[in-house]
Formats: sequence, structure tokens, C-alpha cells
Amino acid sequence: MEASKTWFQRTIGSHRLLKAFIFLLIDMSLCYPSEPQGELPYVTSDVKEVGGKSFDYIVVGGGTAGCPLAATLSEKFSVLLVERGGSPYGNPLVLDKRFYGFSLIQTDEFSSVAQDFISADGVRNCRGRVLGGSSAINGGFYSRASKDFVNSVGWDEELVKDAYAWVESRIVSTPELTPWQTVVEFALLEAGILPYNGFSLEHIEGTKIGGSIFDIWGTRHTSADLLKAANPKNIVVLLNATVKSIIFHSNGNASTTAVHGIRFIKSDGSTDQTYEAYLNQPKNSTSSGDVILSAGALGSPQILLLSGIGPHKHLKNFNIPHVLSLKGVGKGMKDNPCIAVLVDTDPQSRQPEPPQVTGIAKDFKYIVEGGIIPTSFNATRMPIAAKIAFPVSEGKLTLNSTDPRQNPSVKFNYLAEEKDLEDCANMVSLLERVAKSQSVTFYLGVKHQNNLMASTDEQRKFCKENVKTYFHYHGGCTVGSVVDDDYKVYGVKGLRVVDGSTFLESPGTNPMATLLMLGRYQGIKILRERENFSSSFSTQQSP
Repeated sequence: MEASKTWFQRTIGSHRLLKAFIFLLIDMSLCYPSEPQGELPYVTSDVKEVGGKSFDYIVVGGGTAGCPLAATLSEKFSVLLVERGGSPYGNPLVLDKRFYGFSLIQTDEFSSVAQDFISADGVRNCRGRVLGGSSAINGGFYSRASKDFVNSVGWDEELVKDAYAWVESRIVSTPELTPWQTVVEFALLEAGILPYNGFSLEHIEGTKIGGSIFDIWGTRHTSADLLKAANPKNIVVLLNATVKSIIFHSNGNASTTAVHGIRFIKSDGSTDQTYEAYLNQPKNSTSSGDVILSAGALGSPQILLLSGIGPHKHLKNFNIPHVLSLKGVGKGMKDNPCIAVLVDTDPQSRQPEPPQVTGIAKDFKYIVEGGIIPTSFNATRMPIAAKIAFPVSEGKLTLNSTDPRQNPSVKFNYLAEEKDLEDCANMVSLLERVAKSQSVTFYLGVKHQNNLMASTDEQRKFCKENVKTYFHYHGGCTVGSVVDDDYKVYGVKGLRVVDGSTFLESPGTNPMATLLMLGRYQGIKILRERENFSSSFSTQQSP
């Protein structure tokens, strides 16, 4: 034990010098958001106030992608942003780092900021139900997508960089590591997750410190803060309203399906009492706006199904009038399988800590992090967790009910494919090396353990019995199946999907950064599309 102590103290001393030097070189502009924070636009929970009005764009879902999207579109057009939950402001369970994870404990059916769901696999999960979406309840870890991911989806690299920078200047900070996060950092390096990359927002192999949406004072900055960049004259934010379905416009052409608006209800009201909001219909109908679903990987496919877009047979079971057959709706659902091991011996009353350090290992296949999570309001545990970054197993989402407030049924088919099970077994070996490292065992004051699971069969069994979610589920409205490269729903005019339901795989260590970027990115793309159309139309009309 003395030898371990000497090694640890010597290594800690060297590391502190290295870290101090690295942080001197970091652009400290990320210590706190540099842009003027401004004020939020007009926010209301009065459904009657919004009912019957028209807007150029209607964004459904004020979550991670929806807020930056709505803010961007409001620069030139009128926007209605509809969020089924309430405001995050004034809620310490959302905003205060000291209460990280508590919002996942305090849940109820209709009003809590996190809504529980248990997948058909039997794995507990949750989704955000608050302005800011899952960026209001997650660990706040910020890491960009890999360059390979950006290239694979065909995004404009320069616009991607600009969109990331727009987000980062407003809500992303550089974290200062806690003692436990420093220990995790050492443990990852001990386990061979190299090189050491210091602080970086990029998705690079090795061990690194990522960005955070918690600032240096411990305050969370959710995607809702990006609404402060909106044009307040052009945007209305409607809270506590749940979209029931999309309204389609009948123009006498049976071959054309066009969107007219949305139907919505009070989130705590009756499903029979509906309200409507509409898209503006300019004289030149070819330049009209869109209803844009940003309701997340569960919400967006659910709304399409409730609106009659999806497999005919399934819709018929719920007596939903069929509008369009899109067999891909609800298909391609994926979640990154997670295995976590507890390194402490029993619950303690430590302060919760979100992850700040990550290990990206073995050709980007495994992502490893550690934090301190609450198990109750007076006890925490210390897990080291890892996820498979690119699972091949996939499942599907179906309706449970025609009540839009109820969770749909989703099955992810964790580890159903042999490749995923093999990858999970290898990941367990890596996870054990991190969890049983000298750094961790010394810090916790426990005896160094060498009793690793020796056989592949043991590891596979452990995976099957202990698989959990990393809260990075995606799919259900994937590009190429439900939406095209411009995120327009196939076969429908005036309808797009912009959120994680469009992803074929989860980008980077945490999809939050890329979803924040995606909202800004697609908003700029839409503004440019409208500008190009207007220029083209003006040229055609000139004598």
C-alpha cells in the first residue's frame, strides 16, 4: 500500500504541473459564455392565447435542437415554439450543479422535468420534459462529433464549425476538475486509454477533458438559454402544451400532402380539448414555411404516427386516419448499450458530480466516464460507466395510446447482434481495468483488486444481466428512410424533422453538442434556402 501511495503522490504531483501548463495554453474564453446573455423572448402557458394564430414556422419541442433552431429562424421569420414541459428557470434541480441527477429521481406522470420510461427490454430510461429538453437533465458533457461523422452525413464542414462556435460562445464552459474527476483521468490513462489530450472539444481518441454546460459557478446553461439570441419580435414560446397531431391542408390535389398547422392540448388538461395553430399561407405558396418536429427520438416518430404517417396496419389498430405510408417511422431505434460498475463499497452522502473527463478507446468504439450520481436525496454512488459507440442492434417504436402525453412503446434490442455482445465483453475488460486501477483504489482507500472476470463467457453473461442505457438513444425518423438530406419528410410538403431521431448512429461521446449544433445548422440552411428562393423568384418576375 505504501508503494502505491508513493506512486500515486508522485504521479499526482507531476500531473498537476502538466495540467497547470496545459490550462495556461487553453483559450480561456470558454471559462464562461462570452456573448451578452440578453433576455428570453415572450413565454406563455396560455393555450388560448396562441390558439388560432398563424406563424411562418412552428417548431414542436423546445429541447436540445429545438431551441437553437427556433432562435435562428426568428432572425427573419415569425416562429412558434411549442414545449410540452415548463420552464427550467428557478428550478434548482435543473440549474444547480450541486443537485445534478436529482431531477431523475423526482418524477411524476405529467409535470416533472424528466419523464420516466421503461423500454420493452426492461431497461429504465428517461426523456426531458422541460424547456431545454434533455440538456436540462443530463450530465452536461459537451463534445463535438467526429470529422468522420460530419463527412458521413454530408454536412457542410464550415457551417458545422460556425454552428458549433455559435453555441459554444453562449453556453459552453471549460470545467475545473474535482479531485474525483482527476482520479478518473488517471485511471483512464492507467488502463491504457492514450494519448492524454488535455482539454479538447474535439472527438479524438484517448483521454480528454471535455466542455461543460455548467459554468464556473456551477450553474447549468441549457439550450433554453440560446433563445436569448432570438429576435424577440418574431418568436412566441408556448409551454405546458403537448402537440396531439399535425393538420394537413386539402387543396384538391389528392397526390399532394401538405401541412397546414398543428393540434395541441394543455399538458395537464383533457385530450378532448384541442387547440390549433397554423402556418402562414403567403400568396406565393411555394415559399411557405414548415412545421418542424424537434420532439426527440421518442416524440417525433410518435407525433408522425399520431398524425397518420407511418405503417398503415399499425395505425389501423388505433383507428388513426391514414395519411401517408412511411414504413421507416419508428424503425431503426438504437440505444448505446452501457455497462457500469460501482467503485465505492456502499452509498455515501457525497456531493453529486457530472462527468468531466472521458476516455475514447479502441478505434472510437468505447466511451468511458465516471461521475457521482444520487440514488436518493441523501445518498450517492460512484460508477465508472462505458458505452458501445456504434451498436448494430436496433429496434422499433410503436404507439401505446393515442394520448400524446403517454410514452410510446420502444424496444432497442440491446446486444441482440453477436457483434454487440462481443464488443460488450471486450468493453467489460477495459472497464474493469479502469475501475480497479491503483488511482481509484488508493483514492477510495480500498485494497487493490486483481480479481478480473477471466473468461469471455463470464463477461458476456455480465453484459446480458447488467446492460443499461447511456441515455443516448436515437433513430425513428432516420435520414434516408423518413427524411431526406434537407430533413424534409418524404411525401409531405411543409414538414421536417430536426433532432436525434434522424441519426443513424450517436455522434461522439455525447450527442448533446451535435444536437445543439444541428438546430443552429439547419436553421441557417433554411434561412439560406428561403433567401435563394426569394432571389430566384424576384429574377423570374423582373421584366
